[in-house]
Amino acid sequence: MQQAVKEEETVLIVEDDPMICRLIEIYLQKSGYEVITAQDGVEAQKQFIRHAPCLVILDLMLPKLSGEDFCRWVRQEQRSEAAIIMLTAKIRGQDRIAGLKMGADDYVTKPFSPEELVARVEANLRRVGHHCQKITHHGLTIKPRRGEVWLNGTQIELTKFEFNLLYYLMRHPNMIVSREQLLEQIHPLDDKDVLERTIDVHIKKLRDKIEDNPSDPQRIQTVRGMGYKFVV
Repeated sequence: MQQAVKEEETVLIVEDDPMICRLIEIYLQKSGYEVITAQDGVEAQKQFIRHAPCLVILDLMLPKLSGEDFCRWVRQEQRSEAAIIMLTAKIRGQDRIAGLKMGADDYVTKPFSPEELVARVEANLRRVGHHCQKITHHGLTIKPRRGEVWLNGTQIELTKFEFNLLYYLMRHPNMIVSREQLLEQIHPLDDKDVLERTIDVHIKKLRDKIEDNPSDPQRIQTVRGMGYKFVV
C-alpha cells in the first residue's frame, strides 16, 4: 500500500528509558503523529535541528545534557515556538514552577497515563501545530513554514519558484494541473516575460533534484496535452 500524502505533525520524545520511550511512541503513532526519539540531550539537539518538531516530550534527568538545559536551548538559542511537555519524576511544586518558567508549556509527572499524555499533546498542538505542519510522500518532505524540502533525510536546495511549484503540486496529489494553472498560482500572469514554457524548464530542474531517475520521473509526471500531476 502506498503512503498517502498528508500534512503531519512531528513529535520528538527525549527519554533515556527505552521502555517508556517506546510506550509513548506507540501511543503517538496510533494517534497519527510522526515520532522521532532521542535518549540524551545532545542527540535531542541534533534531532531538533534536523526535524524541527512541533512538540517535544522532554524528560529532565538526561545524560550529556539535562532536560532543563535543552529546554533553555530551544527557547533562547533556537527561538522555537515548538510546544514542550516536561515528563519527569520530579514531583515537587517548585520543580513544576521552575519548568514552566524556563519555557515548558506543560508538566507531567511519572508515573503517567499514556492516554492522558496523548490528550495533552493534542491540546498543545492545537496552539502551535499550524507553525510546523509538513507534507510528506515516500521520503520527500516539504515544510512550507520553514521553506525547507528534505529527500530521504537530506535537505535539498530549491529556488523560490521551484519550491512554490513543488508545494502546489504536493498539495494537490493525483490531480492534473495545467501549465496555466501553475502560473496563476505561482507567478503573476501580468508579467509578460513569463511564458507557460517556463513551467517546463522548472519542472525539469525540479525533477533533477527530487527524482531517483529524472528521465523516468515517478513523483512529478507529465500528462500529455494537459499538464502535470504529483503522483501518489
